[in-house]
Amino acid sequence: MIRQLILAAGALLAAHAASAAEAGKIIFVAGAAQVVDHPAALGGAVNEGELLTTGADGYLYVKTVDNGLFILRPNTRARIATYHVDREQPANTRVKLELLSGVARSQSGEAVKQARQNFRFNTPVAAIGVRGTDFTVFTDQDTSRVTVLSGAITVSGFGGGCRPDGVGPCEGNTSRELTAAQKGQLLQVQRGQVAPQLMQGNGLLAPDLVAPPRSDEPAKGAAAGGNVLGGDSLVAVEVKKISDQVRNQSGGNSGNESQTVVPPLTPPIIEVQPAPPPVPVVYKDITWGRWTAVLKDPATSGVSKDGWDRMGMNSYFVLFREHKGNDFVTPEKGSVSFALADSSAYVRDINTEKKSAAQLQNGVLSFNFDKSSFATQFDLLTGGESFHMGNSGIVKRDGSFSVLNPSLPGANIGITGFMRDMNGATYLFDGSLDARRAVDGVTVWKK
Repeated sequence: MIRQLILAAGALLAAHAASAAEAGKIIFVAGAAQVVDHPAALGGAVNEGELLTTGADGYLYVKTVDNGLFILRPNTRARIATYHVDREQPANTRVKLELLSGVARSQSGEAVKQARQNFRFNTPVAAIGVRGTDFTVFTDQDTSRVTVLSGAITVSGFGGGCRPDGVGPCEGNTSRELTAAQKGQLLQVQRGQVAPQLMQGNGLLAPDLVAPPRSDEPAKGAAAGGNVLGGDSLVAVEVKKISDQVRNQSGGNSGNESQTVVPPLTPPIIEVQPAPPPVPVVYKDITWGRWTAVLKDPATSGVSKDGWDRMGMNSYFVLFREHKGNDFVTPEKGSVSFALADSSAYVRDINTEKKSAAQLQNGVLSFNFDKSSFATQFDLLTGGESFHMGNSGIVKRDGSFSVLNPSLPGANIGITGFMRDMNGATYLFDGSLDARRAVDGVTVWKK
């Protein structure tokens, strides 16, 4: 039995070792730097999942197996979680980098450029995807900031459908894109914040000012091709130049650059300028009106409105969506819930045509984008009586939602509604309280 346990444990260890493929090689190291629990060495392999650490004077340059670059600056902890490259079928390539703390730079390799949809760069609070890119990231446990040297990135905070264990970029209503053309700007994500904030990268905010690059760090757009310890690539040239400098400073003695302590660079003094407020995305507005007088309440709208599309009507109310503004598109995954912010409703006796006002309370409206569904309910109060109303149905990508099956058990209202954005929605409803009383109303919902 003991022999079987030993054999099983050995098989598990062998399987783990086999699964941890080589992700890259170290092409430059200076100061204190470690791979797992041993000092980083020039030419050493970096395997998937291994923790990389630099000290206060440490720099570590890793050339990935597809000729990309992963650079760690001082006081940084990171790992190459996954680097599976399928050159024959690029769609099967999977790459995930993780920056736990500090400052790191990522330059896309050949395989990543062919499978951008399967690249992910995680921090403790955000997910970063690429468009074939060279970018730099600072993070601690609560805040991440990203700048772009070339290409473009997409960034999203964790929440909703964006999860740390996901593959590829998180793309949806809350993701934000940053390109190299937006010079001097960065995207910031703070813990609990899903949509990144666009900011000016001045003061001490930018990653390059938190931990400046060495003067010999490869320029933007420079490929990491060639041999690890030689060749004609820009990186190889830079490594040789650094080695020559080290030998000159030490009186001509050759040595391992991994033991060389390089004083950290002093960040430049830059006047801190307040960042301009982010420009919000303005979606088409949703509004409603009372198209006919009811009881003592006058009509507030016609059945049409200049500059607006009529999206629905019931016995008393009309729903409009504005022409101007951006089209709202629901996310593909995640969920959101709203509370009742405003409402108006009237009960009509079918036999006598007598009308009375009703009040709504305890309202809930929720959306599940994974299932393209919604559900809502509220209590309707009229004449000292209380009725529980509700239904469920489908939500489309344009934010419109309606009842799919009006005869579901417990469902007693029809619904025509629209999401304005991820912060609000409005819907019209109509239904029956009993065999002789009908109700029509409008509800406004806010997050």
